[in-house]
Amino acid sequence: MQSMTGYGKSICELPNKTVTIEIKTLNSKQLDVFTRIPNLYREKELEIRNIISRFLIRGKVELNVTYENNDTNSTAKINVPLVKEYYAQLKELTRELGPDEKEALLQTIMRFPDALKIDKEELDEEEWNQISKQLLSALEAIKEFRIQEGEALKKDILDRIRIIRRLYDEITGYEEDRIERIRDKLKNSMSEVLDPEKVDANRFEQELIYYLEKVDITEEKVRLANHCDFFNEVAEDSGSIGKKLGFIAQEMGREINTIGSKANHTEIQRVVVQMKDELEKIKEQLMNVL
Repeated sequence: MQSMTGYGKSICELPNKTVTIEIKTLNSKQLDVFTRIPNLYREKELEIRNIISRFLIRGKVELNVTYENNDTNSTAKINVPLVKEYYAQLKELTRELGPDEKEALLQTIMRFPDALKIDKEELDEEEWNQISKQLLSALEAIKEFRIQEGEALKKDILDRIRIIRRLYDEITGYEEDRIERIRDKLKNSMSEVLDPEKVDANRFEQELIYYLEKVDITEEKVRLANHCDFFNEVAEDSGSIGKKLGFIAQEMGREINTIGSKANHTEIQRVVVQMKDELEKIKEQLMNVL
């Protein structure tokens, strides 16, 4: 079992730059990938998304790629011809300025548009190969993080399944008392409207059996027990099991609700409320299971 919450970080040290890759994941019904990638690597976005989709089946994924240039040979260069043209024009306008003003004049010129030209950096494939390896490293870190979080989720969820099974056993202990109460209730109701001496005992027993069949919860209990066993079995599987466990939890909820509606017994209804409470907590946890 894996959680959909994860974090992975990797740093790629290149000869002329340092590239940092950070990936965060949260729960989501499907795979939603959001990327912040420098323009230099934008052409590789589709490849990045394909790599992520192979590793992370579900979840909201935030990828952030940044880099810092370590190259002392800056790609920014002075546009010498343009700066000379700016200078000539300004000198013509400021003949009265003394030679000491040349430095201030140049500082002003360097603020003018296009005084600096920046060469467009091209993506090097060998550089990208190293970065993609670090992307895989960050994804592996996320997988390990998800597994650790998943173990904690699994323990909590299966503990709650065990509580539901224990509550299930409590219901069995109330079954005999429940039947007796239903029988007495029917007898008392009939005695209020009919003369007990005129009641056909055989017919009464037949009607009682028919009524008890209507409120019988044996099938619901059997199905609930089977669902609990199946849940435990699927929880041991690998891969993406969150949705499957969610479907089983829904079926468990249906059986618990039916038991509650048929119960006609205070103690059983109290147990049903406890079951529902545990099941809701399970469903909340399953929202974060891969």
